Amino acid sequence: MKGAVFVISGPSGSGKTTLLKKLLQSKTLKAKLVKSVSLTTRPRRTGEREGRDYFFVTPEQFRKARKDKKILEWTRYLGYYYATPKGYVDLQLSRGRSMALCLDLRGALRLKRIYQERTVTIFVLPPSVKALQRRIEKRCQKTKKDEICRRVRFSREELSACSRYDYCVLNSDLRQAVKELRRIVAGEIALKERGSRK
Repeated sequence: MKGAVFVISGPSGSGKTTLLKKLLQSKTLKAKLVKSVSLTTRPRRTGEREGRDYFFVTPEQFRKARKDKKILEWTRYLGYYYATPKGYVDLQLSRGRSMALCLDLRGALRLKRIYQERTVTIFVLPPSVKALQRRIEKRCQKTKKDEICRRVRFSREELSACSRYDYCVLNSDLRQAVKELRRIVAGEIALKERGSRK
């Protein structure tokens, strides 16, 4: 059996990280689905743990991992680097477990090229741009105003990418959005499992 790669994208404040956490808590998916842990050069936020939320690295360590081809994809966002470690993803897939990742459009398309038939892309839509702005402002209360403006502007641009994804999930009601996401993921895992038995 081969695992699937689920790439969840959406603008900052869309709720993609919360949806992914809820998805991973699903009793029916727990044994089949694993969250990928990304590398990042950004500072650790309160409550974040090394190896659970991110692998926190220096810019030098990041460049070395990239040079050594130990990362699948990377991006720079608001001055910090984020990357998906290749070894961890390949290990889980070889064990037949599916992976779940939060990535931007470029990362989603890159994984779609690398893992082709295994990758399923899901875009999380906020109920509106105004709601998105409120979520960003609430989440980033200690963040400088110019960075919040940059996040909002960048988020508006990201919304235009949803048509390039396999699925779109509207996150206006968290419970409904989680239910829809679980339905998509469970259905795709079942399809992959049936395909691997042929």
